[in-house]
Amino acid sequence: MSSVKRRRVTIALVALILAAGLAGTLSVFQEQAAGGIDPDDVRLVALGREVYAAECAVCHGANLEGQANWRQRRADGRLPAPPHDPSGHTWHHPDVQLFALTKYGPAAIAGGAYESDMPAYEGVLSDEEIWAVLSYIKSRWPAPVRARHDEINRAARG
Repeated sequence: MSSVKRRRVTIALVALILAAGLAGTLSVFQEQAAGGIDPDDVRLVALGREVYAAECAVCHGANLEGQANWRQRRADGRLPAPPHDPSGHTWHHPDVQLFALTKYGPAAIAGGAYESDMPAYEGVLSDEEIWAVLSYIKSRWPAPVRARHDEINRAARG
């Protein structure tokens, strides 16, 4: 098997593991995640802009651009921080998953052995601050991406 094919298989397996872990935990997190993303709430978005600048921009970029080569694992096996702008995958995930990833960290979703530079913000940020950051991020997406994200949320609640 070529190294490119092996890498693709590895990425697919990691994605399956993440999806399986997510399916089992989302319902628990959904009950805990009071609030929601509201990109039209001016107060919430303003708070989110401040918190994002203080807590998130150092890795995900001041303009939501993420780190270079964010799809390629570094030498330590971890992925660089992805963009939160439309070029990234943030908008592909429902609100409850974004909240859970931010509050509890990727290892809580994917399993304890999963390594990431993304910390868990439980005990660092309040639930309102997490929702505010996510609201700020969504407020920066163009209307078609926001509409698609709304559809993803409807399907997730399905």
